[in-house]
Amino acid sequence: MVSIAVLGVVTAIAMPSLSEFRVKMRVDNEIAQLQRTVLTTRNTAINLEQNVTLCPLNGSNTCTNNWAGELTVFVDLDQDNVFEPGAVPAEILIKIKKAVSTTDTLNYTGFSRITFASTGLLLINSGSGTFSYCPNGYSHLNRAVIVSPSGRTYQSTDTDNDGEDEDRNNSAITCP
Repeated sequence: MVSIAVLGVVTAIAMPSLSEFRVKMRVDNEIAQLQRTVLTTRNTAINLEQNVTLCPLNGSNTCTNNWAGELTVFVDLDQDNVFEPGAVPAEILIKIKKAVSTTDTLNYTGFSRITFASTGLLLINSGSGTFSYCPNGYSHLNRAVIVSPSGRTYQSTDTDNDGEDEDRNNSAITCP
């Protein structure tokens, strides 16, 4: 009986930590997938020597601002922010990243798309920005991926050791 009582107390103490650990792992996984998706977009632009776009698409294959939805990487030959697989020549689908958890938030401070030129640099009308990922109910676990004008990406870090990530300007990661 004593063993069962001790096990019950230990379980009661460990469960909240386990729940937060699972959320932290989900956040880390989403940030890693997001950064890999941006890097895939950039590397494909360099390798194909064509402009490649990353954006969330709506039902008519047009780029939108719903960054929490599915993200699509494609070659946008005519730069009209529309994925047109039936066009001649056909635009190429490179990758699709699944939507984030419905309880979480993903925002991007830049435009409705990210387009890399064949040089690996962002196009001027695409703009740099910050992806902010915020898990519901765990604001201290917010993370970000920063996309610089040079096309490089950076993950947020806890620079001041307060337990919360900051961007490159030492501002806490927030979601509106």
